[in-house]
Amino acid sequence: MDLQDAYPKILLVKLSSLGDVLHNLPIVSDLRARLPEAQIDWVVEEGYVHLLQPLLSIEGFRGIDRIIPFGLRRWKKSLFKLQTWKEFFAFKKELQAVSYDVIIETQGLLKSALVCALAHKSSNAVVAGLANATEFSGYEPIARAFYNQCVQVPKQCHAIDRSRWVMSSALDWPLLDRQENPASFYPETHVDERGPSETPRDLGVLKKPYILCFHSTAREAKRWSNAHWISLGKSLSSKGYQIVFPWGNAAEKKISAQLASQIDGAIVPDAFSIQEAFPMIAGATLTIGVDTGLTHLAAVLGKPTVEIYCDSPRWKTEGYWSNRIINLGDIQAPPTVDEVLGASLRLLSQ
Repeated sequence: MDLQDAYPKILLVKLSSLGDVLHNLPIVSDLRARLPEAQIDWVVEEGYVHLLQPLLSIEGFRGIDRIIPFGLRRWKKSLFKLQTWKEFFAFKKELQAVSYDVIIETQGLLKSALVCALAHKSSNAVVAGLANATEFSGYEPIARAFYNQCVQVPKQCHAIDRSRWVMSSALDWPLLDRQENPASFYPETHVDERGPSETPRDLGVLKKPYILCFHSTAREAKRWSNAHWISLGKSLSSKGYQIVFPWGNAAEKKISAQLASQIDGAIVPDAFSIQEAFPMIAGATLTIGVDTGLTHLAAVLGKPTVEIYCDSPRWKTEGYWSNRIINLGDIQAPPTVDEVLGASLRLLSQ
């Protein structure tokens, strides 16, 4: 690719999961700041399309030009159905509608590398991806076979910095510095004017001021203890805040109910979608949560957030871009109730 070309066609490949997609968002504004006329498309798992919609290009704003949904998680459940293959070939046709000059693949897995292989490319296209794993992140070395530029990153590298490393290498730019180039996620007006406007079905039962407590996460070791949540919830409830315990599956709902039953006025909301999570988080006075996608969404939206790390490294995903985010704990070093309560009260007093 001619690096003087002001109109390159760029494909971003970050398929999942919620937190990973969120931490890949800043490279959209990074690219736009330097290549305002580029075409920028993004392939993402269909369940996370709502995370990207606020960044779609509209009159007066350039962000993502095309979101290309990928249904692999669903397709794998029905590989032998004709409809599955019809959908796959429709995806392939949409992906190949553009010939890309630069493909930036920041996931490092075979499935995302195969998307790179399927994409149409210009004659001198750069296909950049990770040359190595970072600690505590998924990585499949076979993915390197599908890149023509393998990017070495530090083994301990924040998720945002890792994406920026690959992007900068692909375009032959100096690595962006955190302080000089702060991470930017959504347009400032996104929640009120451009974000998903659907009101969660249960929002009416939430009584302001309310505090969201995201206690659930995919790995049990990353959870903060139920006793800690109850103690924290009682302290905050006594100060007039409604405590809300969201959940994602039946087992988590049961735990939410157990926690809420021991805290005055606490509630367990109905199930809600990612789209509905935006206004729910936007309306919260404070979000407290373990290392999980919805906690990171609160931090990305710039809302007062306490991030709790119990069995994952803080350096990997901590919210470093705002003084409204406080990160506590670390791998095998969960914070105490007093530490979380103190951080919560500091944010509530801002």
